[in-house]
Amino acid sequence: MSALLSASGLQVTFPGRRGAPEARAVDGVDLDIKRGEIVALVGESGCGKTTLARSLLGLVPPTSGQVLFDGSPLTYRGKALKAYRKRAQLVLQDPSGSLNPRHTVYDAVAEGLRIHGYTGDEREAVANALSRAGLRPPERFFLRYPHELSGGQRQRVVIAGALVLDPELIVADEPVASLDASVRGEILALLLSLRADLGLSALVVTHDLGLAWNIADRVAVMYLGRIVETGTVEEVLTSPQHPYTQALLSVLPEAPGDPVVLTGEPPDPSRIPGGCRFHARCQVLDSGEAERAGVAGDCRRTVLPVLSGGGERQVACHWASAKVRG
Repeated sequence: MSALLSASGLQVTFPGRRGAPEARAVDGVDLDIKRGEIVALVGESGCGKTTLARSLLGLVPPTSGQVLFDGSPLTYRGKALKAYRKRAQLVLQDPSGSLNPRHTVYDAVAEGLRIHGYTGDEREAVANALSRAGLRPPERFFLRYPHELSGGQRQRVVIAGALVLDPELIVADEPVASLDASVRGEILALLLSLRADLGLSALVVTHDLGLAWNIADRVAVMYLGRIVETGTVEEVLTSPQHPYTQALLSVLPEAPGDPVVLTGEPPDPSRIPGGCRFHARCQVLDSGEAERAGVAGDCRRTVLPVLSGGGERQVACHWASAKVRG
């Protein structure tokens, strides 16, 4: 299956303050999203997930690398970018912050149509989008304001605002993080039904591996600006190879054994350590397992290659690679 969206060698840097080194928020990423596929991009806060997602949407131009959409290079300016944003839509995590409190639901959903000069029946398009998002009958919501809706209803309005343009790709940044547990399942089920009914592709940005398990076909685990493990959701979440992925999974309620407590905070992206970028916090290196496997020196000094963007199982870890060879 061909990739709908493909990033190659993507890098996004931000200048440092007062002569400080530049921050490498995204530091070499290859990532493919196939048609009709849901990919979960997971990792701690500050690992670069949101910056990567915004760059894929054309909101943050990359410092280097390239994004292809439907085989064509993404242009970060002019009419081409506007046309792309009709085909790829962003769904933010906080529906209260995404919706203008002075706009009715109808105006919120119709905004995209007006920006892109839609010439069809606006009322019908808005009604269809609200209906697809699970707000039925849609006419009942036209004149309501965001404060009159529940959190789940507001998130459905945000999703309807994306659907109204008939996109091919949705990038959902923590789509259920601000919702009650009782509502999260409904929104996840909605995203799955949209994929089944409309053939939508989706990149779901999340720190929640449980969410990834419930919705994704494939998982990409990100740490300090780079993807460190990727594969199908079953491969990665039932048999994690990278110590960072193992640590993230260990804190889930159903995980066996004791949670892995990582020491310290993720390093500053302006001062990325040599060798494996996770080595300063790695429980495998700290426990002596990497030393026994004969790779401790590599962990500290040898830089790992960028993982390819395809769907095959991959891990950027000297210790995991040594286990496979052994």
